[in-house]
Amino acid sequence: MQRIRTLDGWRDILEQSCEKPCLVLKISMTCLSSISALKEVKLFVTELPKYLVIVQKEREVSDAIARDLRVKHESPQLLILRDGKGIWQATHYKIKQPLLAEGLKQYVR
Repeated sequence: MQRIRTLDGWRDILEQSCEKPCLVLKISMTCLSSISALKEVKLFVTELPKYLVIVQKEREVSDAIARDLRVKHESPQLLILRDGKGIWQATHYKIKQPLLAEGLKQYVR
């Protein structure tokens, strides 16, 4: 997983999602459900790029994600991006490999 550390990095990823969908995981370093979500996403096998935002370290990026995608900030939060939009999300203990696989099957062709 590649970290998103800057607003420019976030904007590049959002733009790249117009060419290829990707996954963005937002976590808190002090939250047990975030640790669980991180494990699930790391173990999930996909050809799609996976990105990570650590909310405490990249608050500006986390806020931009919520604003740009018009989603409520959650942590942990997993988003599928396509065409510059958030097309699917899961939060907290719903971030599990089977649910992610279903989301990809349904929304990413």
